Formats: sequence, C-alpha cells, structure tokens
Amino acid sequence: MANSSHSLNNFIKSFLKDTGLPFKEYRSHPLAGDGSKRSFIRIIPSHNGKTYVVMENFPSNERLAKENLAYLMINKHLYKKSLPVPEIYRFDLTYGWFIIEDMGDRSLQDYALNNNDRMELYEKTIDILFQFQIEGARDFNTDWCCQTKIYDKSVMRRNEADYFRDSFLSNYLEMRMDWRELDGQFGYLSSIASEADNEFLLHRDFQSRNIMVNKNQPGILDWQAARLGPLSYDLASILIDPYVGLSDKEKRHLYLQYLSLIKGYKPAWIEPFERYFPYLAIQRNLQILGAFSFLSKVQGKTYFAAYITPALISLYRLLDELADPGLSYLKDLVSSLVTEDQSSPNPV
Repeated sequence: MANSSHSLNNFIKSFLKDTGLPFKEYRSHPLAGDGSKRSFIRIIPSHNGKTYVVMENFPSNERLAKENLAYLMINKHLYKKSLPVPEIYRFDLTYGWFIIEDMGDRSLQDYALNNNDRMELYEKTIDILFQFQIEGARDFNTDWCCQTKIYDKSVMRRNEADYFRDSFLSNYLEMRMDWRELDGQFGYLSSIASEADNEFLLHRDFQSRNIMVNKNQPGILDWQAARLGPLSYDLASILIDPYVGLSDKEKRHLYLQYLSLIKGYKPAWIEPFERYFPYLAIQRNLQILGAFSFLSKVQGKTYFAAYITPALISLYRLLDELADPGLSYLKDLVSSLVTEDQSSPNPV
C-alpha cells in the first residue's frame, strides 16, 4: 500500500511538472465518494486557484479494469462532442489512476435543495441530457461499454426488477414470500419497456449527485456505465430522483420541456416516448430501491436509507398513475408498504 501511495505521488508530481506547475510539494485533501468504491482527492499545486481531481480505482479484477477503460474511452468520446464532462489530463490504467478537470464541490442536489430558482438550472440540465442522448449516440462504439452494450430486457430483469425483489423486499424488508406472481408482472413490465427504441446514448445514473454546478452551468459525472438505450430512461431518472424530490408541477414542467426538444428535432419520436416513459420510469424506480437497500444494508452506507421511503412513494405514484391492470399485483404490494398520507400527490 505504501508503494502504491508513493507511486501515485510520483504520478501526480510528474503531471504537475509537465504542466509547468510547482510539483515538489502540493496540497491535497480527500473528496467524499458516493455509491462506488472509487476514491477521489483534490490536489492544489499552487496558490493560483487551479486545482485538479485525482480518481483512483485500482483494477483488482477484470470488471474494474473494464470499468476504467470505459471511463476513459467514453469520456474521450463525450469530450470530443463538446458535452460538459471533465477533461481527463492523464491516466494510468495499470493502477487505475486518472487526473481530471475539477468540476467543483457543488452538485445539482446541493444547489436544488438550497435555491428557489432551481428550475433554471434543471432546464439547462434537460437541454444537456437531450444533446447527450442524441449527439452522444453518434459514432458511439459499444465495445467501450463495461457492463452491457445496450439497455435491454435482461438488464431490466437482472439489474432492476430482481434487484428490487432481492435487495429491497427480501433482504432490506425481510419479506420471505413466494414471488412467482410478482416475477410474472416483472416479465410483463420488461416486455413492454424493452419495446422502446434503444438507439440513443443512455447514461443510466442521470441524477442530481452526478451533475455538478460550476458558474451556473451543469456538468456530467459518472458516465462509465453509459450504453445504448431508450430516450425515456434518463429523463425519468432525473425527474424521480429521491435526492431532491421535485414537485409534481416541476416534474411536469421539465417533462413538457423535454417533449418540446423532441418535437423540434423529430416529432415522430413523441408518441413512442410518451408510451414507454411510465414503464421505464417504473424500471428505474425499482433499480433505485434495490440500490439504496443494498448500499445501506450490505455495504454499510446507511445514509442511503433516508431515501428509501421517498423512492417507495415515487414507485407507488408511478404505478397508480399508470393504472395498468398487468401491474396490479405490484401496485397492491407497493401500496401496502406506504401510508395514506405518503401516497397523496405532491403538487407544491
């Protein structure tokens, strides 16, 4: 470990020296992580205000090695498209080291919870999302992907619906039941959701903690799980994001803004977008509950537990609004887990 730390120090010093900055001594401090095991530090080479972020994700197995390569290659692709991702200045895939542009400390979550004018920034974020999905898909090489090349029915079942069942219902809530009827409804849900065109670039974790705010402009983080997928998913992700809790009025405003972007680009996409949006939103909500349950109970990151109830309420409202008889068992199950007050609309 000491040798690794020493090597990282040399890696940083070499970069600073080549950049023409003071390199013999520099200040540094760790940055808070989130759901992943990656570590981040900010390096401050001088007093001129220029800072950098170092990410370390040691490739101890093949999965992490593929993740680091995806992080690098997808970033290069997005940066070339002039999308607001941080520039990668230097990297070493052997050790999983990256020196990247510092996007600041303020996330969209922090901004949204502490500012009354948050819609302006959300509107900018929605514009960027549409560019990400359309321009990002052009010339995108699926060989860069570290998980699956596309978001398809297998991902919906294994990484979302089954994740919800196993991590949230069985493990977090300790509900020991025969889930055959629920599994049938998951099959129904994924069969409809998977009919949506998956020719767009999907971020897959487009939420307020992965969007940074610098000089009132949004920037995107955590792009390494990107793959091809449907338009609706990432929009659903940012709208139902439990970290912020947008009101129904705010969600509707942003949804209509997104529809106007589709209309201005290719109106024929509007009908399928609206048809599949609620099903993909439910899929995303299942994933959120599975992830928060796993992170809080298995990985010991208990602060995620605070967002489980808001995510559960969101799932209930999505199912209630869709009112699809094919999902009646899932709706009744979720309804039994929320109170009457929790299930009421949030119009503010």
